[in-house]
Amino acid sequence: MAVRRVVPNVQSSDVQESREFYGLLGFEEVMNHGWIMTMGSPSSPTAQVSFMAADKTAPVTPDLSVEVEDVDAVYAVMRDNGAEIVHPLQDEEWGVRRFFVRDPNGQVVNVLGHR
Repeated sequence: MAVRRVVPNVQSSDVQESREFYGLLGFEEVMNHGWIMTMGSPSSPTAQVSFMAADKTAPVTPDLSVEVEDVDAVYAVMRDNGAEIVHPLQDEEWGVRRFFVRDPNGQVVNVLGHR
């Protein structure tokens, strides 16, 4: 099971303000779907932070995202071990397959893989 990157998701009512602030730290916008915007380090592409007002298709906003090599395998492991699935495994229109799971601390984790 390979992890490709981990990205904190910050709830933000003002994405532009977040973009400007994190730009001062050297981050640049690498993705923007309107409801979620991700900024990354130009020198270290997996160093990223996302800002979202609300998730487009899920009932909750995740606290962090973990991109994995095989999302179906991770889903099976989580389900088979009794983890609380918060949002079912599904393909999204923006090119990812994902599900949400709650960790033992109550945090919601968006587990995804790019299709």
